[in-house]
Amino acid sequence: MLTATEPVHQASWPLQFLRRHLGWASCGAYATAALLPAPGLWLRRTHGLFVGVDLMVSLNTAQILLAAVLFTAGLRSCPRALARMLRRPRILLAGLALHLTAPLLIIPGIALALRCSPDSDGGSGMIAAMILTVAMPVAAGATVWSGGGRGDESTMLGLVLVSTLISPLTIPATARALTPLLSADYAHALASAVRNEGRGFALTGVLLPCAAGIALRLILPGCVSRAVLPTAALGALLASLGLTYINASGAIGQFLTHPRPLLLVAAAGTASVVCGLSFGCGRLAVRILRMEARAGTSVTLACGMSNSSAGAVLITTSMPDRPQILLPVLTYSLLQKVMANRVTQARTPRATRSDGEGLPTPAA
Repeated sequence: MLTATEPVHQASWPLQFLRRHLGWASCGAYATAALLPAPGLWLRRTHGLFVGVDLMVSLNTAQILLAAVLFTAGLRSCPRALARMLRRPRILLAGLALHLTAPLLIIPGIALALRCSPDSDGGSGMIAAMILTVAMPVAAGATVWSGGGRGDESTMLGLVLVSTLISPLTIPATARALTPLLSADYAHALASAVRNEGRGFALTGVLLPCAAGIALRLILPGCVSRAVLPTAALGALLASLGLTYINASGAIGQFLTHPRPLLLVAAAGTASVVCGLSFGCGRLAVRILRMEARAGTSVTLACGMSNSSAGAVLITTSMPDRPQILLPVLTYSLLQKVMANRVTQARTPRATRSDGEGLPTPAA
């Protein structure tokens, strides 16, 4: 997820193999969710674990896997890049402002268009899913696309970390601002999710794992870090695939049981428009502000890429009775990577592309 600093030859061969075939592995996770959804549906539920005689701890597998991925993201962050990002506060603030304001400009127009749809709730399910997706911090996987000279890596790293740092405030604020666009049923569900889960989820499920990884990286000796990072990266990749399977089981399993082709079309269309407009806003702002190419690429990626896996986990934990709204989230997760590739491929010579840096977001 965050920029890897260990040489490629130090990573184990399973890690390199999985990175080279990550697309097929992700497809395998989706296929497994379609063919064998029952284990994923069981893992989606919160389970109690007795510690001692009288103490029971609630465990959610999706939250644990997300925390593992974000912890590794922090662990793999480069301390020197953390220092470099502070030297460019103007670009950092511009990218952060775009990431926070773009949803407030895009989602109302999409909601107005969906009111004309034949859906009984006026597309509120799709809009709720998109709200919980774009309200999340910048996807840590964005640092992968900014590597290899395609973007300003220190700026990208800063945008990921700062947006994660303030996410306990921005996630509830964005959700509350857009809740009036929903029907009464979904407005109540979203308000309850934000009130009961939103701020606590952002703090304990997003911010703390990443911060813990950064803190551990800062105190570990360099030789220990280089020895641990390949194993941690492999574990995070496996966790991300497991998270993809769990999220997809909730959406694909129900869709196959009760096929709704119009729902699939609406999910793909809504996610495509929101994703395209998010990247478009970033490109337009970069031209207006006349940013240099590498910084502009990072700002565009920050505007369009959200931590969709965190949004999917929040939906799973707070609205387990509405698995159908995971469809647009999963679609957005795929589309944002396609758009990120389009943004960066024109700037990057083939010889400088690197498939070995970083980790993808869980729902690649």
